[in-house]
Amino acid sequence: MFDLLLTMLERLGIIVTIAFVLTRFRFFQDMIYQDKLRHSQQLWAILFFGVFGIIGTYLGLTLNTETSDLYRGVTDLTSDEAIANSRVIGVVIAGLLGGYKMGIGAGLIAGIHRFTLGGFTGFSCGLAAIITGILAGAFHKKNKQMNLFLAFSVGALAEAIQMLLILILSKPFEQSLTLVEEIGMPMIIANGIGSALFMLIIKNVLNEKEKAGALQAQKALRIADQTLAYLRQGITNQSALNVCHILFSELKPSAVAITNKTNILAHVGLADNHHQANSPLQTNITREVIKHGKMIVANNESIHCINQNCPLKAAVIAPLKQRGEPIGTIKFYFTTEKEISNVIREVISGLSVLLSNQLEVAEADRAYQLAKEAEIKGLQAQISPHFLFNSLNTIVSLIRIEPIKARKLLISLSHFLRQNLVGTQALKISLEQELNHVKAYLAIEEARFVDKLTVHYDIDDKFLFKMVPPLTLQPLVENAVKHGIKDKEQDCIIKISIQEKQGKVEIKVEDNGVGISPHLLTELGSKQIDSQTGTGIALYNVNRRLSIMFGQEAELKIKSEISTGTEITFLIPKMEEI
Repeated sequence: MFDLLLTMLERLGIIVTIAFVLTRFRFFQDMIYQDKLRHSQQLWAILFFGVFGIIGTYLGLTLNTETSDLYRGVTDLTSDEAIANSRVIGVVIAGLLGGYKMGIGAGLIAGIHRFTLGGFTGFSCGLAAIITGILAGAFHKKNKQMNLFLAFSVGALAEAIQMLLILILSKPFEQSLTLVEEIGMPMIIANGIGSALFMLIIKNVLNEKEKAGALQAQKALRIADQTLAYLRQGITNQSALNVCHILFSELKPSAVAITNKTNILAHVGLADNHHQANSPLQTNITREVIKHGKMIVANNESIHCINQNCPLKAAVIAPLKQRGEPIGTIKFYFTTEKEISNVIREVISGLSVLLSNQLEVAEADRAYQLAKEAEIKGLQAQISPHFLFNSLNTIVSLIRIEPIKARKLLISLSHFLRQNLVGTQALKISLEQELNHVKAYLAIEEARFVDKLTVHYDIDDKFLFKMVPPLTLQPLVENAVKHGIKDKEQDCIIKISIQEKQGKVEIKVEDNGVGISPHLLTELGSKQIDSQTGTGIALYNVNRRLSIMFGQEAELKIKSEISTGTEITFLIPKMEEI
């Protein structure tokens, strides 16, 4: 019995070697990688494992129950002969991987073949192969993790059932009993081990694929991270060159090129002496990719380089798209077509989609920035100097009696209007510029109020470099004058402060005016309102531009009490210059 076990394990080595070789074939890998096989794939899988079961039969040992002699060849059997074999391995793996259909199908092929070989165990062994398929199919759902112990157990159990069927169905019983005593335990152990080894081989194939996929994903993410900053600029000569250098370094082809619809934008690697930036597209195959938007693998005959001595004999050309339309290509060159493996094709295909998506994101980001800038400019343009005519009237009245003061007011008005014009053209200005704008405005208002208005400044100069939207502070001060202290007879006070608070820069405008009614207070800044004193459009516009530039944390905070005054504050980041 021990000798038979050793001999079967030796034959099992041949079975395992065949299994290992078969798992290297593409069709087998495609079969085991998919969760659900198509009908045609199932038929091929059944045929594959059925034939594997037949191989297991032919690699078995013929045993003569009368003489107890073992023969290494399997041919037509006499009535005294049986086979110690590894047939169940293929059927067990079929059922564990594919369920009842594949298990029973493989069992039928292997079982019918065994029945045709004859011998007094022909029927029982043939039936056992079919029952093995059913048994393995029953454990299919429990084998999601490629369990080796489960494969060993099902293989051993299937062989034990075969021994039981031989005892029940094969005649004469004494001959069956002698056979089972001779080969039963060695076959149970050997086929259990063989099933586990076959499952281990399959598991290793899957692990290799997962590892390769993980490495590809890691490389793709690394490429995405490195190229994003350049592709945000769109496809230009410089951005294309930077991306080509990254792809050349990561994937190590012979050369990489990026084109638009008409020209080569960049080329890195071999043959850069004649594949040069800004030269027209040289091959029809590149134009085909741009026309149809599909990746093409080109050999030396289809590349048709204008330089006959060009070392680049093969290429993978993939489209770059925006909004689904090709806008250029990415080309990976190789010195021979044999270098273009299936993995290379998949990686390049994925990179084509990845880079196209990055271009889409970049375009969307540029469109968003343009829309945001347009909105900011539109909001700024809505703010007009309400006090213009009153200012001019004040200056006119001072020209005769106080010409020097009138001259100073004209300079202040000129600065104020100039800064308003800048506000409709710039996206950001410094707090120092904004504060000068406010001082020009208040110089005019102080002339109008004639000693009724006092302005206090509490400014931390180290924050004057911080950038804010134009016409942010001035409208708040104008509101304080126009709606807060306008009707006060004396002691009108406005206080402007720029100080650090809670790790941010706080800008505050206070007045001691009439205050704001509670029912208006909740709506100011969030929308335009309809009231007797104004529409709130100035505060709304300031609030909107602050939130666009700095986020919701920068929105205006308004505190006010009737007859006491109003305080308006907002916060901007301290650590970064926005």
